Amino acid sequence: MRERKLLFSDPGAKDEINVSPLIDIVFILLIFFIVTTVFVEETGVDIQRPQSASASDLEKQSILIALTEDGKVVYGGSEIGVRGVRGVVKRLLKQQQQPVIVQADKGAAIEMYTRVHDEAALAGAKQIHLATRQ
Repeated sequence: MRERKLLFSDPGAKDEINVSPLIDIVFILLIFFIVTTVFVEETGVDIQRPQSASASDLEKQSILIALTEDGKVVYGGSEIGVRGVRGVVKRLLKQQQQPVIVQADKGAAIEMYTRVHDEAALAGAKQIHLATRQ
């Protein structure tokens, strides 16, 4: 079969799509979503929280400290101990005032929770909460 040619077509011209503006838009959207995303830091350990009838949701921007059943104090996946709580909380509160949430395992000793609570209070935390489940 013979190829048909348009009367007004340029034989040397090729049909192309310019994707440069599309790439620019994708990068701008990517930067927008990265900047506006709120990153929630997890403690890095699995905690069995105690049950509470009066549990409520708290702010996403908070300092999460975990207290395990065997007495380990964990922040950001690494063990900081009771003595490390004050330094971590003080450093994070310099950036922005935010509540401290202690995720204590239901088998953790109340004495350990009290020590963690006291260290957070001495670091300058205005709000200290115990994480529970409904």
